[in-house]
Amino acid sequence: MKETVQHPEIELRHLRHFVAAAEHGSFRKAGVALGLSQSAISRCIAELEDQIGASLFHRHTWGVSQTFAGERFLTTARKTLRIVGDGANNIAAAGRGENGCVKIGIYSSIASGFVTELLRQYGDRHRDVQIEIIDGAAAEHAAAIRRLHLDVAFLAGERDWSDCERVQLWSEQIFVALPGDHCLAIRTALAWRDLADETFVVSAIAPGDEVRAHLMRELNGLGGCPDIEVQSVGFDNLLPLVALGRGLTLVCEAMTATRFPGVSYRPIVDEVIPFSAVWSAKNDNPAFRRLLSLAKMMAVRPTL
Repeated sequence: MKETVQHPEIELRHLRHFVAAAEHGSFRKAGVALGLSQSAISRCIAELEDQIGASLFHRHTWGVSQTFAGERFLTTARKTLRIVGDGANNIAAAGRGENGCVKIGIYSSIASGFVTELLRQYGDRHRDVQIEIIDGAAAEHAAAIRRLHLDVAFLAGERDWSDCERVQLWSEQIFVALPGDHCLAIRTALAWRDLADETFVVSAIAPGDEVRAHLMRELNGLGGCPDIEVQSVGFDNLLPLVALGRGLTLVCEAMTATRFPGVSYRPIVDEVIPFSAVWSAKNDNPAFRRLLSLAKMMAVRPTL
């Protein structure tokens, strides 16, 4: 039985050497360009021809010229090298965090404040990275982070979440949103005791549950029962209710950038809420890691 000769598989070096020989018209010149000997180029081309089963070059005393098969194969070889090169560059860029995607969970508005400045600076430095912003409750964000469905969440408060890392980055003043003609609107700042008898409206969706819990903690100690109405609307639709006199609501400092006719904002004295970045130690997304590094740097040297 005749033994079958197994030829080596086509490798990228075969294609590189073939393209160099075709472009230079000489094995010697191709070797000079690639830093190899003429014999090394010749052996490599012979291996490639054996694997393909066709001659790719006519050999002449002055050099080489392509056969019909060689001319056909040159297009394929160049395309293959380009695809591999582009893919390697893309992977390298992703590894350096130069492209890719970062998924961010938020609690507060990004109309202004720390997160706005963070995203602006990050976008200036990494224009090819896609940013995806996701609203949601803190517990939902933490669960998504554990499953690596979310890269990072910027959450209010000082709670530590299981299986998550946390670092405090900034703080914001808490404000009351109230009708512009409300009797308290003439004040430049308010205390909790000023709000003890007021009606509040909060959203049924995040972060409304946290706002309601905060109101209950602060107002319960002032006597009476807090009057808090839960509405099945988002923050943007709470403001019209405030303007109509249906109640007051709480907002953090960044949210005051959202202006609505008939609504005024007043700070609550000594009421500041911390914000932290929460993420998984298992997250190896380079684009996210660069975002986190920038956030930590900004927290140490705030620019706002």
